Amino acid sequence: MDTLPVIAAFDGSDDSVRALDWALDAARRRAAPLRVVYVRQYGAWAPAGITVPMPPQTAGEPVLDQARDHLEGRIGSVPVAYAAVDGSPGATLPELGAEAQLLVLGSRGRGGFASLLLGSNGMSAARDAECPVVVVPRPGRELDGVPEAAPGPRVVAGLNVDGPDDAVLSFAFAEAALRGARLQVVAAYPWPVQLWAGQPGELLPTGIDQDAVEHEIRVLAEGFLAPHRARHPDVGTEAYVAPGDAAGQLVAAAQGAVLTVVGRHRRRLLAPARMIGSVTHAVLLHAPSPVAVVPPAPPEDAS
Repeated sequence: MDTLPVIAAFDGSDDSVRALDWALDAARRRAAPLRVVYVRQYGAWAPAGITVPMPPQTAGEPVLDQARDHLEGRIGSVPVAYAAVDGSPGATLPELGAEAQLLVLGSRGRGGFASLLLGSNGMSAARDAECPVVVVPRPGRELDGVPEAAPGPRVVAGLNVDGPDDAVLSFAFAEAALRGARLQVVAAYPWPVQLWAGQPGELLPTGIDQDAVEHEIRVLAEGFLAPHRARHPDVGTEAYVAPGDAAGQLVAAAQGAVLTVVGRHRRRLLAPARMIGSVTHAVLLHAPSPVAVVPPAPPEDAS
């Protein structure tokens, strides 16, 4: 079976150039082909029922020529293909995930508002693609007041012990192994825990022991990590358990990381639409490292 490619979405913007560089490195590490795709958006605002003729095909595509020039002399042994497709990027990019092992995008493309932290195309791909999606941020997201991590490459992964997703941990361990990096798994828990009193706005302490809560979270996290550690004995792993907002803990941990890995909400009976989730959404907007959004593992066949 042919190896699925790493797909880089490219539109000539500085953000897409950074994504292209990241995708080339990812393809090389995976011994996979690289496919550079430019989505040409034509007739996006045509009223329903009206067919807008596409512009004539030309001998070359200037945007893809830019990508070729950027990669010239750097490809090495990585097979690279270039393709221009017509459509809406927000719909077309997620569809590419069906034929990729990884889809890589920049934070924003040429369109949209410059003040946005993440463009709509990146958000759509992270929410809807069938493969993991990596969003490469712009420089300048570094955080103040975050303790410097130990030297060496580090992958960060989020772990929700109340609803762990094995796909996230599998991807994070595999990525750490590919990069010779250690893996920091962040399991955050809300604290302090308080209950509403009878009066509006009045809170009461619960008397729950924080050390006991943290111990329980750590035991659960270590249990979820154990089978992955057995499959990847060469990956040094740290379970980081801390009180506070999960998104804030992950964004802080992402400082200096080579990649931050988060999951996407699993579809539910009463919420069948695909959703990113508030924590993943916040990490995509604010993390200073590239962020990989991993779709949930398919449910096991109950038959």
